Amino acid sequence: MKNENLLFLFIFASLLLTQCAPTQKYSIIPAPKQLTPADGFFTLDTATVIEFPKEDKDVVLVVDFLKNLVMQSSGILLKEESSSVHSGKISFVLDAKMAGPEGHYKLNISPDKVEIISASALGLFYGVQTFRQLLPPQIESRQIVNNIEWKAPCVQIDDEPRFRYRGLHLDVARHFFPVSFIKKYIDLIALHKMNTFHWHLTEDQGWRIEIKKYPLLTRVGAQRDETLIGHGHYKPYRFDGKPYGGYYTQEEVKEVVKYARSRFVSVIPEIEMPGHSLAALAAYPELGCTGGPYKVATRWGIFKDVYCAGNEKVFEFMENVLSEVVELFPGKYIHIGGDECPKDQWKLCPKCQARIKAEGLKDEHELQSYFIKRIEKFLLTKGRNIIGWDEILEGGLAPKATVMSWRGIKGGIEAAKQKHEVIMSPVSHCYLNFYQSDPKGEMLAIGGFTTLKKSYSFEPVPQELSTDEQKYIVGVQGNVWTEYIIIPEHVEYMAFPRACALAEVGWTAKEKKDWDSFQLRLDKHKLRLAELFVNFFPGKK
Repeated sequence: MKNENLLFLFIFASLLLTQCAPTQKYSIIPAPKQLTPADGFFTLDTATVIEFPKEDKDVVLVVDFLKNLVMQSSGILLKEESSSVHSGKISFVLDAKMAGPEGHYKLNISPDKVEIISASALGLFYGVQTFRQLLPPQIESRQIVNNIEWKAPCVQIDDEPRFRYRGLHLDVARHFFPVSFIKKYIDLIALHKMNTFHWHLTEDQGWRIEIKKYPLLTRVGAQRDETLIGHGHYKPYRFDGKPYGGYYTQEEVKEVVKYARSRFVSVIPEIEMPGHSLAALAAYPELGCTGGPYKVATRWGIFKDVYCAGNEKVFEFMENVLSEVVELFPGKYIHIGGDECPKDQWKLCPKCQARIKAEGLKDEHELQSYFIKRIEKFLLTKGRNIIGWDEILEGGLAPKATVMSWRGIKGGIEAAKQKHEVIMSPVSHCYLNFYQSDPKGEMLAIGGFTTLKKSYSFEPVPQELSTDEQKYIVGVQGNVWTEYIIIPEHVEYMAFPRACALAEVGWTAKEKKDWDSFQLRLDKHKLRLAELFVNFFPGKK
């Protein structure tokens, strides 16, 4: 009996190792749609050449990305070669006949050749990210690493994203982060095949983008007198007594957008309205219902002073601001917030009440809808669509608005039933500023509790929706709010690896997701993050 037990344990261990081996060998995040293992390795060395369609400028961006990645860590210069008989080749192929969604690619690695095929440069870029993850983690080093065999295992991969919107958000209004970190954040978005950086630029606590027509927005609105110490739920409030500020010039914004473009990442700016507007009101008090005076907020929370929806000057201001914003951000979307807007001042304001009466509105909720719809109408003339948090459903949804559902998934369900596009970002699974382990051992956070496993478990498509309605769920996004996050290293600690989990939620087909496999792949992936100097949370759950 003893020998039989030992034999059983041996067989079980062998099976387990057999099942784990492909996952460890091909530790790709997010997991590809279809992966066929193969024997052998492709080796990068000084004889490796690269061929690609040089006439396509976007493909050149992809090639430059790979060449720079390889050069900085290995010192190997990938030479350009047009000969089809050369061995040790990396080949990029544009194939217009390839079916599938935007970003579909094939990666074929044999001992003599790496071939990446797609109908678009975007797909080729995603193929590079996969190839990159198959190379040793030291490929991420920012300096030459010696005595490394730059090998990638042979494989055939056919891969495509599940959702077309895969985003990661960063709030720079509560706390400001330098351009260098914004670029690093975008690099991490690209590594995980996400395609959108949601840049939250304005808030009660700070206005962070230069608007040339309104210089006081940054001269006054980008600075606060001091900042709350400790958690905002506890009184009496204590403050540090230190002025705090910062903003991005328009040249810096252009630099970030151009950089993101080189990583095939779209940047969506968020300009909050009609609430979360104290910083703007401090600069231009005539835009509020009372005329002020107002101060840039020094603590966190929701404030009753908001833009006056009955004042034409507010719409003139917003249109002027957004006119400059759309010149800086060429993408399809502008995020206009729309969340957490108290109606207290509107109920007391003669101008707001006159607007309600003149427009035949039922109440202040419809007044907010009027505000959002008017902004949408203006942005449509600029060729842009709006995204708003799910509060924009209240009082009536703007005709072409996309809803970002954060208060659970209910708002997303309602919007999809109204045939509006939805990005799922519920606080329960996608808020990466929540605690991820026992708060007693962690830095101060806003609250909540969202483990890595919980983020990974999120299913963006609700069962309540019909097959036709499900198509309006276009993606998923993780959010990093920074009330209690002051430095870049803390942003990284809160975002990663939960952002890795959400990347797989957004990319990988539902039936291909596997928590045990993800954990094994993440173990090796963390070595890559370490090479990139990402201060990730070390826990596994």
